[in-house]
Amino acid sequence: MAFYPSTGCVLRFEIRTYLIIGTGKITMKFFFVHALLCAPAILAGAGTAMAQQYPSKPIRILVGFAAGGPADVAARTIGQKLTEKWGQQVIVDIRPGAGGNIATELAAKSPPDGYTLLEPAFAHAVNPVLYSKLPFDATRDFTPILLFASIANILVVHPSMPVTSVKDLLAFAKARPNQLTFGSAGSGTASHFAGELMNMMAGLKVTHIPYKGVAPAHLDTMAGQLSMMFGGIVTSVPAIKAGKLRALGVTTLKRWQGTPDIPTMSEAGLTGFEVNSWFGLLAPAGTPREIVTRLNTEVARSLREPDARERFFSIGAEPMGGTPEEFGDYIKSETAKWAKVIKAAGIKVD
Repeated sequence: MAFYPSTGCVLRFEIRTYLIIGTGKITMKFFFVHALLCAPAILAGAGTAMAQQYPSKPIRILVGFAAGGPADVAARTIGQKLTEKWGQQVIVDIRPGAGGNIATELAAKSPPDGYTLLEPAFAHAVNPVLYSKLPFDATRDFTPILLFASIANILVVHPSMPVTSVKDLLAFAKARPNQLTFGSAGSGTASHFAGELMNMMAGLKVTHIPYKGVAPAHLDTMAGQLSMMFGGIVTSVPAIKAGKLRALGVTTLKRWQGTPDIPTMSEAGLTGFEVNSWFGLLAPAGTPREIVTRLNTEVARSLREPDARERFFSIGAEPMGGTPEEFGDYIKSETAKWAKVIKAAGIKVD
């Protein structure tokens, strides 16, 4: 047996004897067998060593939604900050389609070394319920890093609608089952689920009209062809200020800083109503804890910098933060919450 102090490993030799019985004679042979045994502490320390060298090459953030949208802007803001801090390029890799599932599958099958990350969004929590089969497990195949942005939507109606508050709208809609419509950016999006949650909580029957994106739904709402919609902050506020839409409530539990005069849906008449579009950061399952911790720390620090906060504000987002565990719990709570809405509304996308 030989001990190697520099590595903490032991090379063990064994001599094994075998009797080979042949024709008329017995042969004895000796074999040397060796095994390299390393202390568990050395193996555990490999993750620490990797984290100390991280990052030593470019990092890729996979985004499952269209270029130029809020998800893209948020990822590029974070990527730019990490590039400045670490001197390694952070590449935003846009892989849109299938409600974010294309990018998610690619991330799930990537090496767990911290060099391929995923920016999950609202869809990450609802897709496991919406789709009957996925080529990945949204929980088991990923390690949470942090939640870094939350975006409110605004319930808007055409100015010709005879309502000026959420309470007015609920009463108006309840008296007209199946006569009113709400538009969304598409089935399975946050704007869709906001309408379905309103239906469920208030006992309404407002018909969902899905669009291919926010812009066409907004145009039809401004034209009076839709009764209402839960619009994005960036697209809704200019139309509200121009008098082309009337705002009734924001979907977060606290008022958005850019429109402090618009009440929340909860305080305006639908107690407990909350729908957040959100973005975060995930790594493939098995990524060393030290790397996860470093990413969490650096991204959280970046979110506190004024220029990053201003960039997030420009897309209607509020910078968030928290621990990896808190983000993991948040995703699970979102899945449980929306599973009830999906079942009640009978929503299917595949």
